Amino acid sequence: MMNLTQLVLASHNAGKLKELQAMLGNAVQLRSIGEFSQVEPEETGLSFVENAILKARNAARISGLPALADDSGLAVDYLGGAPGIYSARYADGKGDAANNAKLLEALKDVPDSERGAQFVCVLALVRHADDPLPILCEGLWHGRILHAASGEHGFGYDPLFWVPERNVSSAELSPADKNQISHRARAMDLLRQRLSLK
Repeated sequence: MMNLTQLVLASHNAGKLKELQAMLGNAVQLRSIGEFSQVEPEETGLSFVENAILKARNAARISGLPALADDSGLAVDYLGGAPGIYSARYADGKGDAANNAKLLEALKDVPDSERGAQFVCVLALVRHADDPLPILCEGLWHGRILHAASGEHGFGYDPLFWVPERNVSSAELSPADKNQISHRARAMDLLRQRLSLK
């Protein structure tokens, strides 16, 4: 398997860098693409997989290092998988509160039985910008959308995402607990296996 000591993460998000570094452990040092460039690539793909690969290739090209990209979001069954790849900019880039308000409005009067949803995370790892065989790992975290926000932790749609196995919202989980069971944790577990990291 490939021998990695350093990876560049195709994200300027310090929280995501910290979360993924904690999951990867000490065997691999994760560096931010922010060390090399402030420019974000345009996410022109129509799926989490396409956008993750696009971001990973861009980061590898800019940094000259193997690159890891995470493309993630929320897919709501009743909305045909929306907001999906547009999760972060669902309310035209006005932030988490606006995104959550728009989602609640879209699901107004929809009963609990039809509010199923999953957080999706696709991790793409490329050895170099033109790698013909990216490593792809997907994690799904199933739950449902609440009728009102609950909890103080996390970010994004966490306050609206009910986690059945814990009987709380994602925003009511401690960061450590979330990092054990989230979509990102599930994708990262698969990646660690693929890289033979203990």
